[in-house]
Formats: sequence, structure tokens, C-alpha cells
Amino acid sequence: MKTRTLGIGNLVVSALGYGCMGLEGVYGPATERVERIAILRGAVERGVTLFDTAEAYGPFTNEELIGEALAPVRDDVVIATKFGFGIHPDGNRYGLDSRPAHIRDVTHAMLKRLNVRSIDLLYQHRVDPQVPIEDVAGTVGDLIREGKVRHFGLSEANAGTIRRAHRVHPVTAVQSEYSLWTRDVEDNGVLGTCEELGIGFVPFSPLGAGFLTGTIDAATPIGNTDFRAISPRFAAEARSANAAVVDLLKRVGDRKAATPAQIALAWLLARKPWIVPIPGTRRLDRLDENIGAASIELSAEDLVEIDAAASAIPIHGARLPEAVLKLTHG
Repeated sequence: MKTRTLGIGNLVVSALGYGCMGLEGVYGPATERVERIAILRGAVERGVTLFDTAEAYGPFTNEELIGEALAPVRDDVVIATKFGFGIHPDGNRYGLDSRPAHIRDVTHAMLKRLNVRSIDLLYQHRVDPQVPIEDVAGTVGDLIREGKVRHFGLSEANAGTIRRAHRVHPVTAVQSEYSLWTRDVEDNGVLGTCEELGIGFVPFSPLGAGFLTGTIDAATPIGNTDFRAISPRFAAEARSANAAVVDLLKRVGDRKAATPAQIALAWLLARKPWIVPIPGTRRLDRLDENIGAASIELSAEDLVEIDAAASAIPIHGARLPEAVLKLTHG
């Protein structure tokens, strides 16, 4: 697979990474552990080098899974994880917590769970309004100087916060939701700030939590254990209205002999050379499909057509439940 470089720190990764959150059953019951390890190793065999996890996934169990699955290829992959939520040892949460002492404590715990000597890319998962971002950046900077972390990242941070953090310690990557149906970062200054400062951008949910694959419609059942069951954008009426986005992807895909998912990912890859989407999947055939997107070339005319058509489609439903959006302080 082709590679891309994140940030002025020159972190080289595969053009498409792998988002590991879905392995924990947030989109329905989790598969057997042996199957989850198999798909992670299958991703490595196919050239994926960037794997994205977090202490909050599980909590804790996703990092342990990644540590076990990637141990044989540790030197060949880039492992990104995240801190920022207050999580008791029993898994119960107490909001956000980015106090410097807490960052140090959880980093040491993450190193053990991941079975690594150094975390390649450490993100603040959500900005903590009670802790100055300068203190957060300074603490991660200290961990980098100590050799426990290699690169610093931010997730769901606004442009002002990114700038303040970057002044204290260089930010290698910013992670936020970005796809053809969630384009906030184009208008709120985040993408422009990343370009100006030389920061890589890592879109999560690049396939709209599965909707942009074209396999979900208004009649598709969504189980109670599936995170999308409480997402406004996945209400039946919203899915029906938002089908126009998938229709657009299908039209372009028909010309390119590509699936809607592949066009959605190829569109993101074409936006900027420092954008690295991290789709997740639990199936090897879908993994192959996603990886195929890295070989699809969208012409300037294709991109103009997609943008023009997409701008005329109103997206129905908030991208996340209100309670989750409230944790996005910037």
C-alpha cells in the first residue's frame, strides 16, 4: 500500500489505517477473540501499518487485544491510542480527566496493555475544559522526551485549541469525524489550521459508521446493543432522507467499477495528501474492499461533480447523540 506522512514529525503510515473501536462490539455483539486477532493480522499482511485504539474502548480490552495481535509485528506498525476520559479500574467512568498526573498514570497503564516500550502516537481523546491545553501538551512533551511516547495528537479539538497546543509541543495529527456526510472540519478552521501548521489529519468514521457503504437503508434492523441505535442520523427517517448521499456514491462508483465505500474513501484521500482515514471492519472481504480504495484515482472533474452534488444534499440528524457531542469542548 502507498504511504503518507503525518505532521512535521514525519510519521510515515499506510494511506489507509485501521480503526479498532468496532472490534469491541459497539456495532453489535463482538466476534470471537481469535477472529478479531485474525483481522488485525490480516490488515498487516495487506499493508496497513496504522492501528487506532484507545483506553476507552472496552474500556481497556481493545488495547490488550491490539497488544496481543500486533506483538509479532511491533516494529512494522504504528500504534495510536488515546487518553482523556476518567475511567476507574472497574471500567466505570467519571467524565473527562486530562490532569497531568492522570495522563502519566494512564500512559504507564497503556504501555503495559499494549505490550510496547513506547506509544507511537498518543492523542488526547477529548479536550478537558478543566485543564489548560498547554498543560496537556507539556505533559505529553515530557513523556516524549522520556521515550514513552513518540508523537502527540489531539482528537475533536477546535482550531484555537490546536494552535495553543502546537505552540507548546508539535502536534503530529488531529483526529475528528470527517466524511462526505460530516464535513464540519472544512468550515470550522480545523483542516485549514492543520494545513497551515503542517499537522496530519486522521478522519474517524470515514464511512459514516457504515452508512456510506450502501449496505444500510431505512429498513435495516439495528440492534439495541449497536451504538447507532441511539444516533440521530441513524433514525429510520434520517436514513431514508440521507440515502441521496449513497446514491451519489453509487453513481460515481458505477463509472469507476468501485463500490460506494471505495468512492467515499477515495474522495477523502483526494482531499489532501496528509489525510489518512481509519475505517474499521470485522470482515476480511470488507477490509479488502476498503484497501482497494487507495488505488482509485478520482479526477478533478470527478471531485467537482461529487462536491457539487453533495452540497445540494441536506444531511438529516446530528452526527452523534447529544450526550456524546457535549463531551466535545474543543
